[in-house]
Amino acid sequence: MLESILFYAFSLLVVTSSAMVITVKNPVHSVLFLILSFISASILLLLLEVEFISLIFIVVYVGAIAVLFLFVVMMLDIKITDLNRNLLKYFPIGSFLGLAFLVEILLILTEILESNPYFFESYSYLDWVSKVDYLTNIETLGQVLYTSLFPYFLIAGIILLVSMLGAVVLTLTFSKNYRNQSIFRQTSRSFRKSSYVLSKKP
Repeated sequence: MLESILFYAFSLLVVTSSAMVITVKNPVHSVLFLILSFISASILLLLLEVEFISLIFIVVYVGAIAVLFLFVVMMLDIKITDLNRNLLKYFPIGSFLGLAFLVEILLILTEILESNPYFFESYSYLDWVSKVDYLTNIETLGQVLYTSLFPYFLIAGIILLVSMLGAVVLTLTFSKNYRNQSIFRQTSRSFRKSSYVLSKKP
């Protein structure tokens, strides 16, 4: 019962946030609503017991793509457009496409109901995961990754570490002409040595 309530609540949140992505005026708010829709969709995947895909969804889409969109929008300084003018401009095409999708969905549903009138009543969900294997997909991946595939996982980590150290070493400069910041000299300066008054000659 609780899972059904959470499923319908987050489904409504996904639809609402997706609609707000294309209706708000501020592009930064649009990206934030996009992040909210990604998080809601990942929670829906978590309710469907697909934990690995849910976590990857958050890491990839929320942690990388949505943040990249946000940085691009903030750097480009996109101006807020007039929503009413654009809405009236694209309303005929949007309404036509929406009506076409609605007709297609209704045709598919009527075809299913004509072939099987008791389709929705005869549908029953069977949790095969609990009957076949009690482990979640994250536990299964962890067992495979840290047992038989552990050498490859360790080699991949060492390669990434070496590449990171190589990038740091290549960006370092050892030139003597390079001006470095001396914290001790800055903090040991007195008021008389740091400020002086220039007087104009008459």
